[in-house]
Amino acid sequence: MKILVVDDEALLVKGIRFNLQSDGYEVVTGVNGLDAVRLAQDPEVSLVVLDVMMPQMDGLTACSKIREFSDVPIILLTAKADDIDKLIGFDNGADDYLTKPFNILELKARIRALLRRSGAGRDHTPNALTIGTITLDLDARNAYRSGVLVDLTAKEFDVIEFLMRNANRVYSREALLDSVWAYEYRSDIRTLDVHIRRLREKLEENPAEPKYIMTKWGVGYYFRK
Repeated sequence: MKILVVDDEALLVKGIRFNLQSDGYEVVTGVNGLDAVRLAQDPEVSLVVLDVMMPQMDGLTACSKIREFSDVPIILLTAKADDIDKLIGFDNGADDYLTKPFNILELKARIRALLRRSGAGRDHTPNALTIGTITLDLDARNAYRSGVLVDLTAKEFDVIEFLMRNANRVYSREALLDSVWAYEYRSDIRTLDVHIRRLREKLEENPAEPKYIMTKWGVGYYFRK
């Protein structure tokens, strides 16, 4: 599936593109509303992620113009959190709305939900992720160990989802912080270590001898598949 990402913040676009490509999506990008309208005319585009505040043509205008020729799902990104701004976005044809700074995993979850709703991702995007005895319900954001529901915090779920989606790949602590916390704030190493410890306590049969959530000494963490 092809996703169009349009934002004039180059680093933000780079991060979104990397994460979506890691999930197997094809990603095309633009930097302003004119790009959005032009690129959205590609019939292979399955979803549009569109910033509101951009040069040449703002995202709201671009969203309205895209709606003149396409019903592709559109997610608006904005720095404004007021309800009136959200309503204006919906009036212009947006399907969803995400306020900056945001969590990249939340953006990906909303993308999956919209693709399923539109039918575009029905045969491509699983609703659950299972490795060994651990299962994640990606829609409900619930975690299970051997079929038993485990109570995870939102951030614990984000960490384990990221590691499971990238199983057997070792990530440094810094890389994990950038990937999971990137668009909220830069946390510290101790915060990540605490999350890993709690995940082992909740998901491993023997936290002292983990089977899945592994440490690569001197490097970082990974999920063993």
